[in-house]
Amino acid sequence: MPSKNKVPGAKVQFKANQYMVYLIFIVVLVFFAIWLGNSFFSMSNLMNITRQTGMISVMAVAMTFVIGSGQIDLSIGSIVALSSLMSAITLQKTDNIFLSVFVALLLGAAIGAINGFFITIVNIPSFLATLGMLSVIKGLAMWTTATKAIAIANTTFSNIFGMGLLFGVPIVLVWTLLSLAIGDFALRHLAYGKKVMAIGGNTTSAIYSGIKVRKLTTLVMTFSGVSAAMAGIMYSARMQTARYTYGEGDELSVIAAVVLGGTSMAGGSGNIIGAVVGSLLLGVINNGLIIGGLNVSQQMVVRGLIIILAVALSTIGNRKKSRS
Repeated sequence: MPSKNKVPGAKVQFKANQYMVYLIFIVVLVFFAIWLGNSFFSMSNLMNITRQTGMISVMAVAMTFVIGSGQIDLSIGSIVALSSLMSAITLQKTDNIFLSVFVALLLGAAIGAINGFFITIVNIPSFLATLGMLSVIKGLAMWTTATKAIAIANTTFSNIFGMGLLFGVPIVLVWTLLSLAIGDFALRHLAYGKKVMAIGGNTTSAIYSGIKVRKLTTLVMTFSGVSAAMAGIMYSARMQTARYTYGEGDELSVIAAVVLGGTSMAGGSGNIIGAVVGSLLLGVINNGLIIGGLNVSQQMVVRGLIIILAVALSTIGNRKKSRS
């Protein structure tokens, strides 16, 4: 007897754009297993990949909501740099871990809120608003320290946010999983996640549904700034130094990870787990190419092709969705 919930003759469609990142991830792992063998799959190298991609993963969680809401944030790389420097300077002057983290996160939130103001009140497209902010914040990061690095001598800070282990697991991975859990819960189970995706799906309908679009969009951008600041803290803790160069190009890697993970560039949908897997995929590829002996220019070519592939997959997936 057929189920009452199923329409006779209906076909179950496989949403390839949502699962593509997992398939690619498996293919890439098999490829590197054949090409590089044990040198790639050693436990130390796998742990190294999680440390290298942790910051991208944390930002990818917040960027999923940004892109899902129909916006973009190109300023995160600069926020990483400035927040890492502000955290290091505060730690150097006060030796207070809590205060150094608070200052960095508050800075990230403030920049994100300013982005939200320009997008929602001044009505500047998010691409242009955050592109301009990228330049402003980058300049401030260079100006603040005269392009000098700030050393971090506090080992407790470094262990908590970058170098330490928790039950044998790299602390960076712990922060990544915590971000993933919070982001996925918010997307799947909280009204916040549903409203954000509703804004990205159809802003006009969201307004008529009573959703406070301006407030939520500003909040989304604020959280993006906070996640970038957290990544800046993790960068400086892991390297035990803060530099204005941290975060350069990370915005492209984060966007690629999110889109590869199944989030539509047109807005209206998001996949937190897919975004984190997408960041791991990019980390695995970068790591494998380095072990394989490719130079920096060759790595850049491959990374660019992945970004193009991500956008192509998203576009194809959206076309199929619109036709169904």
